[in-house]
Amino acid sequence: MTNPIKLEKKYERNGWPSMPRPDAKPPTGWSLELISSLKRIFNHRLSPNGKQIAFFWESDDLTDLYLIPSTGGWPQRLSTDRGPTLFWNDEVPQWSPDGTKLTFTSEGHAWVMDAAGGSLPEKIAPYLSACWGARWMPDGQSLMLGFEKDEADLLGLVSLDGRAFKILTPLAEGDHWDPQPSPDGTQVAYTLRRFDDFNRLDICVLDLASGETKTVYGKPKTRAWGVRWSPDGKWLAFCSQENGHDDAWLVHPNGTGLKRLSEAGLDVSDLAWSPDGKQIACVLNRAGSGELALLNARTGALEVLRDTPGWHSRPQWSPGGAFLTVEFESPVQLPELYKVQVATGQVEALTANTPPVLAARRMPMPQAVSYKSFDGLEIPAFLFTPEKPNRAAIVWVHGGPSSQYTLGWDELLQYMLAKGYTVIAPNYRGSTGYGVAFEQMNYEKWGIEDTQDCLHAAEYLKTLPGIDPARIAIMGGSYGGYMTICSLARDPGYRFACGVAKYGDADVINSWALCSRELRYYTQIFLGHPAKNRAVYEAASPIQEAANVRKPMLILHGLKDDIVPPESSEQWVEALKRHDKTYEYQTYPTEPHGFVRRAEKLDAWRRIEQFLDWYLLPEMSL
Repeated sequence: MTNPIKLEKKYERNGWPSMPRPDAKPPTGWSLELISSLKRIFNHRLSPNGKQIAFFWESDDLTDLYLIPSTGGWPQRLSTDRGPTLFWNDEVPQWSPDGTKLTFTSEGHAWVMDAAGGSLPEKIAPYLSACWGARWMPDGQSLMLGFEKDEADLLGLVSLDGRAFKILTPLAEGDHWDPQPSPDGTQVAYTLRRFDDFNRLDICVLDLASGETKTVYGKPKTRAWGVRWSPDGKWLAFCSQENGHDDAWLVHPNGTGLKRLSEAGLDVSDLAWSPDGKQIACVLNRAGSGELALLNARTGALEVLRDTPGWHSRPQWSPGGAFLTVEFESPVQLPELYKVQVATGQVEALTANTPPVLAARRMPMPQAVSYKSFDGLEIPAFLFTPEKPNRAAIVWVHGGPSSQYTLGWDELLQYMLAKGYTVIAPNYRGSTGYGVAFEQMNYEKWGIEDTQDCLHAAEYLKTLPGIDPARIAIMGGSYGGYMTICSLARDPGYRFACGVAKYGDADVINSWALCSRELRYYTQIFLGHPAKNRAVYEAASPIQEAANVRKPMLILHGLKDDIVPPESSEQWVEALKRHDKTYEYQTYPTEPHGFVRRAEKLDAWRRIEQFLDWYLLPEMSL
């Protein structure tokens, strides 16, 4: 039986549903309709002449391609039917070398269009499926792209008319990612994820004439990625975890001259060479705040260009190196595009994506805190304190687990703050941004010690003045949903009044078998293969502990989820039902791993609000 669990749209409950409370009004100046209408700008690319910026913009349940002058102005829409996508899983549009065309991927295919907008996008190589990462060759006549074939990600070279296609990388060795053609077009650098070591990522260079590949950086159980060519083609910059952090490294394309460039003891990312090759723009992760910084390409000296609390991403150099374009967001600001003058640090906003009604709202920035977990380990976290506390609190758990709660925009969190909820967002062991040792502390320990970190976030909240220990909830999506399930099933102290699990997991073994190849391999990074480490998988799976749950749960899942299979929530709900536990369960037939359509987001958020109001809020005066 290929699908033993029937997946269909449903609302199910056991126990009284969390009806809307007539005494719980929306916060002044806020509504769920407002926050569900917000549009996200992301993944921008500056044109070769520095005069235009291509970017994706969420709008009307689509994620289409737009252009805006680098001096600012009214955005011009180029595509009209690119379906809704998850911004954290999307790609960056790519300009042709002469700036006349753009390429992007959508629905598993590569598309090319006139940058002037005079024609509709055309599908390139329609005979390929699951395409990604299209890059222009320097001659502008062909594209390097990735595609999936026979359980591997390969690289190919395709002409603009799609008639000429050549596979460039071998099938058996591993997955080939992020192709970067050299400035002269004779070589391609890329990242290799080897099948014999899922904790290893190599930097490789392919000679297009001979077909020979050379590994210029590769070490057992060491990840390297984000390779970028210097403008003269003499150096490759990339990130590596060899020394315990995500550092910037340099190496010649022939594998000589390897050297570590950054030594700040902080993670760096988003490397971008200056046009003269003397500097590398990057993002410096300082405890969850992404600073815009410059690395001296010769000495490694680090200069912070902009340290406004929040998160900068994807810096792009102007042709002459006078300015950078960059995306920036914070807990109190939607993502926007900015221009930053390199010499002076002067900043100019290029977009105005925030509606006036939201700009008029007072929104709190969080405080960086830490607390001790069960074993004395300090767990970093962000504490959000509302202007008018209602004495209830939420432990807000990020996904991943190889991720981090950073100082980014989160509209639902700000809405909950406006309602008076205190929120703590822990970066439990296994989170990125605090060094490799911290990131790997939950290897072969999913659901055990990281769960304790979440439970002790509740203990920390209890120490704060004005917090009612009986009115603390836990909520998260993906791995955060899994942490929510684990926290309610594995807590003899019953610290939480309720829990919200969005597209979470409860049976890691079954999910490994049901999810996509990429997610199976991702799981094996942390837990190994279930045939060898079955005990580890069983220990990570709270499915057999549903009887321990004593507090109500809200479970939400999209049926198009290919990361955490929707069968996972079906199994968990079945276990809760078998033990007569109080729960509510809603599925969404069109939604992937995360809710992307406005109607579905609005429905999910309304259910979350009602659920938390029902179980956390005290009696109110009407």
